Amino acid sequence: MDIQPSASPADRTGTTGRRGFLTLAAAAGATAALGGLPAFTASAAPLRPAQSPLLSAADAARNQLWWQAPGSAGSMIGQGLPVGNGRLGALASNDPGAELLMVTDATLWTGGANGTLQDDGQFPYGRDDFGSLTLLAQLTVAIPGHDLGAVDNYRRVLDLAQGVVTTTYDVAGVTYRRQIFASRPDDAIVLTFSQLGGGSYTGTVSLAGTHGETTTADRASGTASFGAALGNGLTYGSAVTAYSGTGKVAVDGTALTFSGCRDLTVVLSGGTDYAPDASAGFRDPSVDPERLAVTKVRNAARASATALLHTHVADFRAVFEQFGLSLGASSPAQRELDTWQRVQARYRDDVPDPELEAAYLQYGRYLMISGSRGSLPAGLQGVWLDGNDPDWMGDYHTDINIQMNYWLADRAGLSGCFDAFADYCLAQLPSWTDTTQRLFNSPANRYRNSNGKVAGWTVAISTNPYGGGGWWWHPAGNAWLCHNLFEHYEYTQDIGYLGKVYPLIKGAVEFWEARLVTTTVTDASGASREVLIADSDWSPEQGPLDAKGITYAQELVWNLFGHYRTATQALGRDTGHSAAVEALRNRLYLPVVSPKTGWLEEWMSPDNLGETTHRHLSPLFGLFPGDRIRPDDSTPKDILAGATALLTARGMNSFGWANAWRSLCWARLKDAEKAYQLVVTNLRPSADGSNGSAMNLFDIYEVEKGRGIFQIDANFGTPAAVVEMLVYSRPGHVELLPALPAAWAAAGSVSGVGVRGGFVADLSWRDGKVTQATLRSVGGRTTTLVAGGASRRIDLTPGESVTLRHLS
Repeated sequence: MDIQPSASPADRTGTTGRRGFLTLAAAAGATAALGGLPAFTASAAPLRPAQSPLLSAADAARNQLWWQAPGSAGSMIGQGLPVGNGRLGALASNDPGAELLMVTDATLWTGGANGTLQDDGQFPYGRDDFGSLTLLAQLTVAIPGHDLGAVDNYRRVLDLAQGVVTTTYDVAGVTYRRQIFASRPDDAIVLTFSQLGGGSYTGTVSLAGTHGETTTADRASGTASFGAALGNGLTYGSAVTAYSGTGKVAVDGTALTFSGCRDLTVVLSGGTDYAPDASAGFRDPSVDPERLAVTKVRNAARASATALLHTHVADFRAVFEQFGLSLGASSPAQRELDTWQRVQARYRDDVPDPELEAAYLQYGRYLMISGSRGSLPAGLQGVWLDGNDPDWMGDYHTDINIQMNYWLADRAGLSGCFDAFADYCLAQLPSWTDTTQRLFNSPANRYRNSNGKVAGWTVAISTNPYGGGGWWWHPAGNAWLCHNLFEHYEYTQDIGYLGKVYPLIKGAVEFWEARLVTTTVTDASGASREVLIADSDWSPEQGPLDAKGITYAQELVWNLFGHYRTATQALGRDTGHSAAVEALRNRLYLPVVSPKTGWLEEWMSPDNLGETTHRHLSPLFGLFPGDRIRPDDSTPKDILAGATALLTARGMNSFGWANAWRSLCWARLKDAEKAYQLVVTNLRPSADGSNGSAMNLFDIYEVEKGRGIFQIDANFGTPAAVVEMLVYSRPGHVELLPALPAAWAAAGSVSGVGVRGGFVADLSWRDGKVTQATLRSVGGRTTTLVAGGASRRIDLTPGESVTLRHLS
């Protein structure tokens, strides 16, 4: 290896002027620091950049998806194009004559604390008690004479790099163009309409709620708005305004009308009085959501459409451009197809389409930027709904789904997007602690601690934004949430952040100190020993309901205790307690291989007590996302073989999120082709609700024959698998191209990959071999870099980087 040190970070995108652009964008406020979830509040006017530097044609094409038909109003979840500013999200139909936006606010939840158990010791789980995410509003822009049958050359484009949806079409020789984006700096969704050729727009803008609200319009302010309250007392509101420099915009009844406009701008905002404060009942009574929404749209309307666009693009690109990816070149024939045709052709012809596959990863990043900044974290559907009855309430599932949603963030240059997850956990901690200590040891709870002790906190399988749990208790859920929280520290080495989330980690440890019980096991030689095991639990979501010592819990607790030890050392806190916890960790039972099945045991039994091809990989937590089980000399060969055999038995065809988890596991085992096959499987086109990708690339979960729903976790988990195939890391170790499939081997590059231990990696390859790699410290100091069978110790100071060439 040739090593060339550098005192400054490498330019990781190859885009001319990137540093200057990011300096400009920083003024627009690219990301928010950890420190509490911002509520819907008034804010100062954003700084307006003079311009947004244009992307090169190659960069623009690489990060664009396009379609030749609009979305149907009756199929928005699979055909509408998503936009979002991290709190507000919308699905846009892009219908020329009747643009429909279905708008969601991440905090518009029914339900509440849900702090009373049912007779079975579990929480109620309904839309009124536990609650559900619901739609905020529907916006319609009707343009008579622009019906789909009257237009030619229709095209809509989702620009992943700039966060803009653009629709173009021709009517009577005039080219009409509209752009839709959700601006974080302006806290609004913006629609701009323009034309080339002497045309004009005439029509109506209508705003409607989805809970029976009454919309009113105000001539003085030129706005239409509504406000109301849910049954749980949460107040909310939305408002819209429109303006034009060339035609007439007026109020007519409850709608806005426009006529003779060569240009038109429509601005929508809205929100709730939700506050991330358990002591205040998760409300801020000082907020009047309807009035605030009116203020926000009027403030935004003071700026031109161009200024609004430049402000949004500067903010969005500053985040998006932290990571870049090329998996190789697709063919000219593939490039000529629109996105839906390409997805279908990729499945039908079984021919790799590297640019489509790279764009699928970038689409996941686009959804993360759009759905996880400055508000609640992404739940089962993110901030995109097509009705008020999402399956599983659109909640936060803690037995894989919310954790999978955030595997991508640090790996793919989106560490700032992780803050929504961490802030959520911090805001919920007082309620989770209170509920656990009051209710967990209910005599009716089958998962209670049999020793009568309780401490710390845990969660249910489902959680809401009000500190409430749903479905069933999930004792090991606290340890899994803490795994995500601690892993973020491993990537960033942010000691201030670690101090903030430390109470969550310590509280989970205290829960498990109280919960563990002692039993005696006999090993293969006949020797007996006492070990610590988890009390009665369920291996999600299958098998006996009350098994002790399930592998899932044992691995999670072993992992949690280790992270606690590292955290106490880094922070200089609780070192005596940490030593005691480490002693407990050394006594934990760890799973063995079944002599009957040859698999790593899921339960403390040689028998398979569940479904062989079950969707969950719960007993394989130690393989991924943990890394106790590794394909190297640190793992006993029988354990590695047993884990591999279990993964093989689970199969290669499941729901999207389950395929993503399988892909990540195969990547950890360095089986590139199996990992790649599962990525391709998730990219297959969904038909009649089957598992796969919808027209808009949302992942579809087939809940029953002929009925599929959108569930966002695979849209995040599958891209995370792609990154894991290119770079594997743990503190002190980073390996390049551990699972590069043949389809991407010819040539490629990736930049901005997060590396555990506090580094960022860029690399390029040709013919399956790394040709150049740059490692930059964001807090880390020492690691070992492995590539092509060679390894090298790397020592850096924060901010320093090294470039390595001729790796073999």
